[in-house]
Amino acid sequence: MAGLYFEEFEAGQRFEHLVRRTVTETDNVLVSALTMNPAAIHLDAEYAKSTPFGERIVNSVFTLGLLVGLSVYDTTYGTTIGNLGWEEVRFPRPVLIGDTLRAVTTVLSKRESQSRKDSGVVIFEHRAFNQRDEEVASCRRVALMLKRPAA
Repeated sequence: MAGLYFEEFEAGQRFEHLVRRTVTETDNVLVSALTMNPAAIHLDAEYAKSTPFGERIVNSVFTLGLLVGLSVYDTTYGTTIGNLGWEEVRFPRPVLIGDTLRAVTTVLSKRESQSRKDSGVVIFEHRAFNQRDEEVASCRRVALMLKRPAA
């Protein structure tokens, strides 16, 4: 499934992404190791028992990456030039090992690029929910999107 071109996005457009993902212990350990984040709350099960969560919580860098990744097939696969920024990143609830996440994306706005005739800027709001429909993450993503090629 290919992503959409700049012209195909409209403010208010909503995507309920069908792809879901169950978070594993391996996901959490690998991302924590790859990002050099040794926080005990992510890696030490005994320590985590003494925290308000009572168990390890998943590294938020993984959660943010998964949230955006779940949106790619329906929105930007092959049609994005690059991310210009992430704004208002929030984690209202922790993600736990074994949680299954789904994502919803809303197009907030779009505008023509001021420096590139072949592209435009789209602002997306991404939201992730666990299997209990609790919101666990959200962000606004500013993306530089390709315009449809001239025929």
